[in-house]
Amino acid sequence: MSESHPYCLPRVPRLPLLGAAALLALGTLSAPAWAAGGSATTAAPAPSAATPVVTPTPQNMKSAGRDLRVPARVRLVLGDDVDARSADLIKRALTAAGARHIETTTAGDAASAPRAHGAKLTVVAGSVKDRAVAGALRATGGTVPGTLVAEGYSLASRGGTVVLAGNDGDGIYYAAQTLRQLVTGKHTMASVSITDHPSMPLRGSIEGFYGAPWSHTDRLDQLAFYGDIKANTYIYTPKDDAYLREEWREPYPADKLSDLRELIEQATSHHVDFTYAVSPGLSVCYSDPDDVNALKEKLGSLYDQGARNFYVALDDISYTKWNCDGDQEKYGAPGRGSAGQAQADLLNAVQQDFIDQRAGAEPLQFVPTEYSDTADSAYKSVLREQLDPKVIVQWTGTDVVPPSISLADAEAASAVWGRKVFLWDNYPVNDYGQTTGRLLMAPYDKREAGLHKALSGIVLNPMNQAAASKVALFGGASFAWNDDDYDPDRTWRAAAGYLAGGDRATTRALLAFFDTEHLAPTFGDTNWQPQAPELKARLAKFTDAWSSGSPARRQAALRELGAYADVLAAAPEQIRAGVDDPAFLAQTKPWLDALDVWGDSLNATLDGLRAQLHSGDGKADFAEAADLAEQAAAFTTIPGTTRPQGKIKVADGVLDTFVEQAPKM
Repeated sequence: MSESHPYCLPRVPRLPLLGAAALLALGTLSAPAWAAGGSATTAAPAPSAATPVVTPTPQNMKSAGRDLRVPARVRLVLGDDVDARSADLIKRALTAAGARHIETTTAGDAASAPRAHGAKLTVVAGSVKDRAVAGALRATGGTVPGTLVAEGYSLASRGGTVVLAGNDGDGIYYAAQTLRQLVTGKHTMASVSITDHPSMPLRGSIEGFYGAPWSHTDRLDQLAFYGDIKANTYIYTPKDDAYLREEWREPYPADKLSDLRELIEQATSHHVDFTYAVSPGLSVCYSDPDDVNALKEKLGSLYDQGARNFYVALDDISYTKWNCDGDQEKYGAPGRGSAGQAQADLLNAVQQDFIDQRAGAEPLQFVPTEYSDTADSAYKSVLREQLDPKVIVQWTGTDVVPPSISLADAEAASAVWGRKVFLWDNYPVNDYGQTTGRLLMAPYDKREAGLHKALSGIVLNPMNQAAASKVALFGGASFAWNDDDYDPDRTWRAAAGYLAGGDRATTRALLAFFDTEHLAPTFGDTNWQPQAPELKARLAKFTDAWSSGSPARRQAALRELGAYADVLAAAPEQIRAGVDDPAFLAQTKPWLDALDVWGDSLNATLDGLRAQLHSGDGKADFAEAADLAEQAAAFTTIPGTTRPQGKIKVADGVLDTFVEQAPKM
């Protein structure tokens, strides 16, 4: 990352390397064995088999040797920039690693405070700009970055010391999020050296789908989740909030404003920017000063609640007609060029007369009326030339639901808009016809490495089912953090592990369930992710073995597929028992219920094939399988929770086809 990169913090002068004695004098370190020249007094833990999977993948991470021993007593030294949430994360990570007594001191108090009795591990957390923290980082084998990228951090653990050094307050928080992923067992933690920062400054979600909106509880939970995955952006624009759409000129009632304030506070505490997005396009009169002022007042009411990020949505409107006669008089006949001019005037007024005049307000974001292609037009040309360069422009890719996004696509969009574009990615949203009856739970994929060169960020448009959307959001945040080293399958498995709380059996059950909800459609007839690729491959292997006619191969194939059929059949119950997220269980209930029955149908089908192999007659089992398949196919989505409503789809075109064709094999 170059020093001139706009996402970089001011360069910090290189600090002198402080020796162990100097660090002890500053009170930031207890004396680890390696500093004193002696050997550790606690038993050395066994080395890790591998460096733990950390998501998002850090920009630079290397092993520093054997796992770190985490004793029952730990000393925690906190710098001034460590907020309460970050401190709590660090303490919870240490507790998970086996610490029972954590003596917490501030860096200022540490010099005069005696070392915690019996503590053989010291954890230092603070700003890398703090001389003592930077010195501790170097002494522990870490590196102070030459350029401090916003939200970045360094983490080093060796001997009896762990140091978390943030480039800023967000960086300290993200270092703490990494620390909790370094726990390798009871009383052990991976010994590593990490230097990390996000590749894209904007990462998260946009609640922009149609149909049932998320509940207030859903939103609070999502904001906490975003902190866990190092996502920093939530764009609030639910289609059912009349006060940001049809009634955008009207002030919020006190109770609704109170809810918004709670969301803003929750977001802030988890290092997430709550972005308020208003959609005036259906009725705004661009030439009317009263409307322009009404828009500023609406945004101002949210600024007063603590919001500092604002967004104007001008998508899904017509520019072939005006909403008032005044626009006809000022801008002429409606059309692409005149619409671009009117929108540029409105957006510039918001940026220059509202955003620029308020402390802490971030650059305005907006989604244009032409949001899903890279072709130039009179509309784009006017905005490219006249829109304030600080305004951030959103783009959905080469289509509303693109099958893939390449660097060339993003570079073309950035060129046509005259700035890096901000990707609104319509995955895993399930509010259009092709998604009827589906959860979209495939890995976040088909986005090319290197997109950070042309994008200012990525937000995913999620499903009506907030908790189930976490699977894709996990991947989207990881990609936006480090797209050059993003592995879809590794991150998908990590998402399952997160939901499972680390339990292996539940993780496996979730991955089997996700596979049955893998299909990702576009707006057309093509799918950009296939349905049930794992199950399909297993069924194809089985069919090939069965077609050989060899009794031995058939028996082996039955054993192998039977084992996976048992995993599928048991997955719903394992998920219900192992996932500690009531919303996930409630929102996925009809799909889990359907999978329960489909699993029984598959097992009955295999029983029929076994009977056919041994006695030549599996008719009763096949009849049972067909009856169960009919029951499984009858499940429907929960009324009022999904648009559009319909029959539940589970591995459709794969599992149902096998059950139907098996008796003829």
